[in-house]
Amino acid sequence: MEVVTVTQNKDLTENYDVVVVGGGAAGLSAALVLGRSRLRTLVVDAGEPRNAPSDHMQGYLTRDGMAPAEFLALGREEIARYGVELVRDRAVDVSRGEGIAVELAGGRTVRARRLIVTTGLEDELPTVPGVAERFGRDVLHCPFCHGWEVRDERFGVLATSPLSVHQALMVSGWSDDVTLFLHTVAEEELSDDDLRRLAAAGVKVVPGEVAGLRVEDDRLTGVRLADGTEHDRSVVFTAPRAVPRTGLMERLGAELQETPFGAYPVVDPTGRTTVPGVWTAGNAMGFAEQVVHAASGGYRAAAAIVGDLIMSDLDAAVAE
Repeated sequence: MEVVTVTQNKDLTENYDVVVVGGGAAGLSAALVLGRSRLRTLVVDAGEPRNAPSDHMQGYLTRDGMAPAEFLALGREEIARYGVELVRDRAVDVSRGEGIAVELAGGRTVRARRLIVTTGLEDELPTVPGVAERFGRDVLHCPFCHGWEVRDERFGVLATSPLSVHQALMVSGWSDDVTLFLHTVAEEELSDDDLRRLAAAGVKVVPGEVAGLRVEDDRLTGVRLADGTEHDRSVVFTAPRAVPRTGLMERLGAELQETPFGAYPVVDPTGRTTVPGVWTAGNAMGFAEQVVHAASGGYRAAAAIVGDLIMSDLDAAVAE
């Protein structure tokens, strides 16, 4: 499927209209719009998409069930048609001066008039044996992404905080057999409203720390508690701790705002940050951005940049 010739570092020019850091759905969508707008564009892709553990992505109209790797391969093919360059590298530093300078791990520094950061986030999973190994298969986090595929199975929800009550209530829409394992959450941390809603949803609440998962023939079959008791389950949902990749934003001095899921850049409706000339999209701007949202956000940011550059150039011409 992959037909794109990736630009090598030694072949990079120094100056671009726009550099896009991140080659996932948001970055490629932005690059497509920028390329079609005849702007010289470079995508810097470290190759670490958030949905890499999943075999399929769902809920994206006309792309429902497509493998994430295939989706990205098609995106790279499309941006290449419009002269967009893509380099397999990592942006390790960024600064503002005459334009925006982006330093790459491979040793080159490229400059751009505008920058889009689509570096996403990392999912920090609970340190329970088996969770990381099964993540994206039968250990899941999003019912909208995977609920249909595991509907009516025996669900477990591995709590990571009292907010996991909400996750247990949500996944009850896809199965009538849901057990909330409190793990390190104390029963006293659950409110009366939590308990009433869990009871109304038919969610069983099991206190006690989870020691591991039971796997047989490469399939999840149960959850094992520290006291040795086991509960038959075929799917486990859990909420990873979101770790936004905001290093570049912090170096630029972007304003961040704290949320229950980490600190993200303050942005306007187009993804423009508080740093002049810098936009963001996808999970770099919020925890809940799915692939379809990320692609939309990349498009929106790119369109705003196209207009910004055109007006900026016209204002400069008028001033002369």
